[in-house]
Amino acid sequence: MKINAVMLSAMMLAAVLCGSASAMDGEYELVIKDHHFSPPSLAVPAGKKFKLVVKNEDATAEEFESYDLNREKVVAGRSQITVFLGPLSAKTYKYFGDFHQDTAQGTLEAK
Repeated sequence: MKINAVMLSAMMLAAVLCGSASAMDGEYELVIKDHHFSPPSLAVPAGKKFKLVVKNEDATAEEFESYDLNREKVVAGRSQITVFLGPLSAKTYKYFGDFHQDTAQGTLEAK
């Protein structure tokens, strides 16, 4: 039986989409408000890649920084960033807001 070019293209596209969907486990969100991260502790999957969206509801910029995660990214006021992480080992990873280190602190709990 012959497979036409359109059918073959559709099958290839489906394979690519399924592959990329399984490569990313999920999306998680942190919110910066009043120079605090919410939630202060976030459970994420160990051993899997995931996307972390950091939304800054404050008017001023903040920097999402983590020595444990080897990440540093500025989040402009009233905007958001995306940070791709993983796969992580099962443990606790600390992060902080570099511009407000006294209040903007949190952890990712990889389980």
